[in-house]
Amino acid sequence: MRDGSPLTLYCFAHAGAGVSGFAHWRTTAGPGVTVAPVLLPGRGARRREARATSHGQLLDALLGPLAGQAADGRPYALYGHSLGGIVAHTLARALIDLGLPAPALLAVGASPPPHAAALRHDDLSDERLLRFAGDLDAAPDGPLATPGSLWHRTVLPVLRDDLLLAAALRTAALADAAHRPLPVPVLAVDGRDDPVVGAAALDGWARWTTGRFVRRTVPGDHFFVRGPHAPRLIGRACRVVRRTRRVPGLISGGQL
Repeated sequence: MRDGSPLTLYCFAHAGAGVSGFAHWRTTAGPGVTVAPVLLPGRGARRREARATSHGQLLDALLGPLAGQAADGRPYALYGHSLGGIVAHTLARALIDLGLPAPALLAVGASPPPHAAALRHDDLSDERLLRFAGDLDAAPDGPLATPGSLWHRTVLPVLRDDLLLAAALRTAALADAAHRPLPVPVLAVDGRDDPVVGAAALDGWARWTTGRFVRRTVPGDHFFVRGPHAPRLIGRACRVVRRTRRVPGLISGGQL
């Protein structure tokens, strides 16, 4: 790890989203942390690319740039929100399996661990997707909610494919021999008012690491990623793991 160089925090968004939710993280995460939101294919500037719905397609789309950073010895960490949590976990596992340096930290927010039950992907009808989005207060009201609306045509297909991707990544993680935990400290963050993913679910991430596991609660609902508390917390955690990794044995005493 290069002393003095900033730690790059790669961020992965929730299902159906691009990277706009991380725009304020660049100034809120604090010193020594370079925030790098990662756009999945099939949205935003990558909208002409086919959306990833399988483990292999995700790695083909995202692994290369991260592998380059890891191979160069530059410090990095991963944060995934909701769907992004299982994406970040998948990429961390793949990087380690390539023999590359592990991330300094895997942070997940509002994201159940791989062994948690996921939304059944054999019934992703518009009606069920709308119920799912409604449970998260993410479905629109009025004209936007009607079939054929812009939201239906643009957001719903992305949400459907993202849930297929989440199911595929969970299946891949569970198919892995002995559900191998990562040799990486894990920080799991829940929103105090999240109606879907609570503290008990996030505690399940403890079985997926041989390093230190910490869970923290911040103000907000399922989309607390849009507020100031998560980037401050995760930015501070990045600085802690960066400091403690320079001195072997201190990671157990760092205050994430």
